[in-house]
Amino acid sequence: MATVKAEDEITLVEREMKEFWAELKGVYGTEQLQQTLALRDSCKESLKVLSEKWAKKLKEGDLMIDKIQEYRNEILQQNKHISENQEQLTEIKSNLNHEEEQKKELTDSIQELKEELMKKKEVVSSKNKAAKERVERLCKSKELFEERLGLEIRRIHDEQLQFIFRHIDHKDPDKPYVFTLSINDQGDYEVTSCTPPLDCIAEFQQKVRETNNFSAFVANIRKAFTALSYKQSA
Repeated sequence: MATVKAEDEITLVEREMKEFWAELKGVYGTEQLQQTLALRDSCKESLKVLSEKWAKKLKEGDLMIDKIQEYRNEILQQNKHISENQEQLTEIKSNLNHEEEQKKELTDSIQELKEELMKKKEVVSSKNKAAKERVERLCKSKELFEERLGLEIRRIHDEQLQFIFRHIDHKDPDKPYVFTLSINDQGDYEVTSCTPPLDCIAEFQQKVRETNNFSAFVANIRKAFTALSYKQSA
């Protein structure tokens, strides 16, 4: 744009020089005219040199402006990349922090589960120990029950005890009256089977859980079997 403006000014100067020459031609003589022509040519040459010089300067200026704009665009592009990279770094950092929090929560949950599992193992171990101790006490009472109540005690599967009463039915002294006892997960006595069935077995079971009087529990069941035998014989 600056080059075009300079060319317009040169054209204007040339036109004015022509007009000046026409006026001068009518006023002065040949000698003065030749001097004037020589001066004009000198001026034209000076103007041409000056015009070329300024045209070159203006062209260099335009190139410089284009180069500066190019550098400015490159800087803007680099700033944009830097901004995008910073956003990506911020997002990555946020994701890493979130993953660290999740990792900590998972580690805490695993530790809590381990502690809970250990407590459950301790409780189960304690219950198993108590159940075994009860079974052992029952087994030690075996001879006493056999001698006084005509009772046979057998240990069967799953740590259960089978109680077999005889000499109840006077018509058939060898007829067995049987109930099976276990220790449940809560550590309580539980009758798992009874042959022949007794309506009062649930009541006896609840009472032995409350009193822990096992001898009375066995004696009451024998009495119930005896009563049932007399009732069936009548």
